Amino acid sequence: MRRHGGKILADHLAIQGVRRVFSVPGESFLAALDGLYDSGIENIVCRQEGGAAMMAEAYGKMTGQPGVLFVTRGPGVTNASAGIHVAKQDSTPMVVFVGQIARGHRDREAFQEVDYRAVFGTLAKWVAEVDQTERLPEYISRAFHVARSGRPGPVVLALPEDMLSVQAEVADIAAPAPMPAAVSPAQVAAVVAALAGAERPLVVVGGSQWSPEAGADLARFAEGFGLPVAVTFRRQDRMDNRHPNYVGDLGVGMNPKLGQRLKQADCLLVLGARLGDIATGGYELLDPAGSLPQILHVYPDPDELGRVFRPDLGIAVPAPQMVAELARLNRPATPAWARWTSEARAEYEAWRQPVETPGAVKMERVVGWLTANLPDDAMLTNGAGNFAAFLHRYHQFKETGTQLAPTSGSMGYGFPAAISAKLEHPGRVVVCMAGDGDFQMTLNEFSTAVQHGAAVIVIVANNGRYGTIRMHQERHYPGRVSGTDLANPDFAALARAYGGHGETVTDGADFPAAFARAQASGKPAVIELKLDPEMLSTGLTLSQTRALGEKSGA
Repeated sequence: MRRHGGKILADHLAIQGVRRVFSVPGESFLAALDGLYDSGIENIVCRQEGGAAMMAEAYGKMTGQPGVLFVTRGPGVTNASAGIHVAKQDSTPMVVFVGQIARGHRDREAFQEVDYRAVFGTLAKWVAEVDQTERLPEYISRAFHVARSGRPGPVVLALPEDMLSVQAEVADIAAPAPMPAAVSPAQVAAVVAALAGAERPLVVVGGSQWSPEAGADLARFAEGFGLPVAVTFRRQDRMDNRHPNYVGDLGVGMNPKLGQRLKQADCLLVLGARLGDIATGGYELLDPAGSLPQILHVYPDPDELGRVFRPDLGIAVPAPQMVAELARLNRPATPAWARWTSEARAEYEAWRQPVETPGAVKMERVVGWLTANLPDDAMLTNGAGNFAAFLHRYHQFKETGTQLAPTSGSMGYGFPAAISAKLEHPGRVVVCMAGDGDFQMTLNEFSTAVQHGAAVIVIVANNGRYGTIRMHQERHYPGRVSGTDLANPDFAALARAYGGHGETVTDGADFPAAFARAQASGKPAVIELKLDPEMLSTGLTLSQTRALGEKSGA
């Protein structure tokens, strides 16, 4: 059967099991849009490529299958680069299809021409341009293989518009075959033997590829061996935070006592995490060039093992597969580290006790209410800003797959991710926590949420500033406010203008009723929290932060 390139592309997306794609349309890939027309694949049309890319990335996080994005050439794909960067740093499978100029116009700096291999060569796992319509099946198959293999990540495929519109007769290529588990008994035995010699072990969990089944396996393994489990930045849903072996997150603004336990540990079992600068306090808690504890590193990509920290035992398998094997082992005798684990848990519980912030609306109480009242399977998303520290510190994630947040620290991520989550799980409560600056990065996607019926609830923490930057500014240049104040719209009114539900909360006591009304509306909703200008972080007010900066002689 002869098909144009766009039809070949759409047919192969269906073969790969793609159910939904995210896009901002462009004339450079009209044939691809035509191919999607009767493919049965849902096309979520977005307002800006950055938001579309973040929705696709969130889909990859949730499903473990590549999120698929269609954007046009030049400004389209460069807008999308923020979401591609999230996929890179968060190890999320993603396939980006980019319209490209006609093949005969190359190297003349034609309209919106971009050398995609040069621009995305360090940002994606693989970048290619398809010159022959007949080879589309081959390129698409490779793209989906690469996006999921080893350390998952983004792939960029450029599609010249004339190549897409040409008809060709080609055979289809089947979807990738499943890869069986590759954990050997010898590898499991090596991990257990290394743990047996420890006195102060710590399990550090992170990375992608985790499922609810893997989270349950992790809990059984931790409980059976009596091990303390810490998670890396924005991977807090890898284990039920209520479990007595969960001891907190090694993220931005981590519990200092947990940081010290990382420093004092004599054996680290690192499961799926890269053990980067955030988890190690800027490589100060663990110095790659200094004296290190015994490191047992389980990671799916052998090229990451030994890249920064030399492991004493490096095992190149997906961490959930290793955890599944460890969870099957019989419970050992009472370990020597039982007290070490219980003390770490007690320190986590103490860290969760709210520190009161100024004002009538208190973020610690809002997050506390959410933890106590949301269903266990409710999904929470966020972008970047000091508001997120309240979520990290005070919320307890109860099920694997309920946190969508960028380990890359990208602002604007939470709202598009929430839309993607609600489309994938329409029956679940989806809440986006956002700052005023954070939300304004991608709030134009509100019309996308309305158009596609994604009834998310956005809680906007409005303190009139870029709070994180202001915090650092006051520490280093106290009192010299420059470039961090914001003039904000009426967020609730803006939500209503888009056709959604909007409310403003000026007294924290009114928040539960406002949340109930937002949920009952059945529409995308915004609850704007008017915060006291003195509220800056989970532990310090603006004035206290400035005073510390002045005291340090900044």
